[in-house]
Amino acid sequence: MADKLLMVIDMLNDFMDPKGALYCGDEARKIIPVIRSLVDQFAAENRPIVYLRDAHAPDDKEFELFAPHAVKESWGAQIIPELTPPEASLLIDKTRFSALFGNDLEAILASFKPEEIWISGVCTSICVMDTAGDLRNHDYVVVIPVNAVADFDPEFHDFALKRMKRVYGARLITTFH
Repeated sequence: MADKLLMVIDMLNDFMDPKGALYCGDEARKIIPVIRSLVDQFAAENRPIVYLRDAHAPDDKEFELFAPHAVKESWGAQIIPELTPPEASLLIDKTRFSALFGNDLEAILASFKPEEIWISGVCTSICVMDTAGDLRNHDYVVVIPVNAVADFDPEFHDFALKRMKRVYGARLITTFH
């Protein structure tokens, strides 16, 4: 049983590198050292860390909504070098906005039985929020370090934080690194 589990969502080249297909912007890059600090802290305390990666097929239906991005095994789908996962981390591919869809994350979470799940990464209003909602629907306590999540759109970011707090009961915190 783990008291806390850290999720790192979509910190991939296509979202975080200026050459990426869906670059979140320079402002979003400010979360990188915060997430690095969280990862290092969780690793030092032997707490579970799960990296979740968009890993789309070349003809994924999501590309009707967004430009093609994070195609499985492409440069864009790779975790950015600044956030190389510690050895004990789990790496899980996802193909939808919610990290709990279409993979074995539910079973992994059930095996850890975390009291809290901390969510970091991008995009606040899409994958972070949809994952937080699904976690809440599975009765997990969700913690969002607000300085460890980012979005393309500042208004959507703010809305998503408010919605996760009000609707999902997520605890919003600020971490220091």
